[in-house]
Amino acid sequence: MRSTLQKIGLLTAGLLAGIFISLNFSASAGKGAVESVLPIEDLRSFADVYGAIKQGYVEPVDDKTLITHAISGMLANLDPHSAYLDAEAFKEMQVTTQGEFGGLGLEVGMEDGLVKVISPIEDTPAFKAGLKPGDLIIKLDDTLVKGLTLTDAVKKMRGKPKTQIRLTVFRKGEAKPFEVTLTREKIKVQSVKSKSLEGGYGYLRITQFQDETNADVVKHLDKLVKQEKDGLKGLVLDLRNDPGGLLTSAIGVSAAFLPPKTLVTSTEGRTEDARRQFISSPEDYLRGGRDDYMKNLPAQVKTVPMIVLVNGGSASASEIVAGALQDHKRAIIMGTQTFGKGSVQTVLPLSNNTAIKLTTARYYTPSGRSIQAKGITPDIVVEETANGEARDRVREADLERHLENGKSTDVKTESKLDKSEDKPRTKNGKKNKTDEEEDAVRAPIEFASKDDYQLSQAVNLLKALQILKR
Repeated sequence: MRSTLQKIGLLTAGLLAGIFISLNFSASAGKGAVESVLPIEDLRSFADVYGAIKQGYVEPVDDKTLITHAISGMLANLDPHSAYLDAEAFKEMQVTTQGEFGGLGLEVGMEDGLVKVISPIEDTPAFKAGLKPGDLIIKLDDTLVKGLTLTDAVKKMRGKPKTQIRLTVFRKGEAKPFEVTLTREKIKVQSVKSKSLEGGYGYLRITQFQDETNADVVKHLDKLVKQEKDGLKGLVLDLRNDPGGLLTSAIGVSAAFLPPKTLVTSTEGRTEDARRQFISSPEDYLRGGRDDYMKNLPAQVKTVPMIVLVNGGSASASEIVAGALQDHKRAIIMGTQTFGKGSVQTVLPLSNNTAIKLTTARYYTPSGRSIQAKGITPDIVVEETANGEARDRVREADLERHLENGKSTDVKTESKLDKSEDKPRTKNGKKNKTDEEEDAVRAPIEFASKDDYQLSQAVNLLKALQILKR
């Protein structure tokens, strides 16, 4: 038995070494400084394990499955955002950025073998059901999530419209898991919304940065300006619960409010192409040689007083926009600390229509602040309710194996979720709640409604700024 395993291990080691040498040569060609020394002893250990599974596992496992799992494991253990995308997941990712797909409307990741909600997408079944960032999904119908890959879990959540799925969810602070039944829908995300507010003020909300977001932002801004006879007195840009999306869209939205050729963000990584600066110019925000829709932007948009609303659900592209407008003093940032997702994922296509999503760099604001595991600190902190009530939210710093901040050595990334010693509790460590109170806690925030406290405070500040201008 041992002799057979050694033979299989040696053959596998030779095969893997040949593959890795080939891959390494391809990856480093023309880049000079990339390390090229293969860890032969570690590869031999890998080959020994591979051989042992092939020879002695209780059931036969094909080579493709083993190699796929090995690739998935390598990426999943780097950070929360690197991942292997099989053919179906790769296709779904491409469809999602175009703004239409089927399912529940959840941005998810994996933690401790469970599906972790990063953010529910607005106006989707998951959002309407009150799912929150940080929720852990432990069962899908009667299937335990533990043991599934993220790709497998997502496949189970996806399905034909009008079909149902039962999620068992664990939420921090709750005494026990709860169940919620969702009806799948064809998700068509409206990434840009707007409305005129009383007194000549405008409201612009971006729910996700998609392929058409920039062009839609221009249309909505043009409509808002034309609705006011004397132009806009002020504008609220709402990025709350926006999980991010395309970098080009973040640059385009920033370009709508900043002067031409202004630095929006920069990235720093190990390779030359991971070190870049992105500016508010068509070459950085247009995709596919389109016409520059910014030509249709009303001139007033560049100077109108602005408040940007953010919260713990504002991530990635949202943080890039907020950081750029804050650093250039173009807008006042209001709300609560953002998520802190400041890393760049590069999608590298592989054979058979698969790909890997690999973290290759960190994002920095124009002044050089790292967003990673820190986020954007508002100029004015305003909680979600008038009594200062704060909701517990998961942030990047709460995710296992999260990438550190980078440049900043004085950044504290501990989570507010851990600071609950002063909360009143009963003998079992939990607050007693009625069913009505629990339903209220799970209810999603209705942004831009009459009960939206943060928006009302933003408008009050714009009115004060208008008075000061006189």
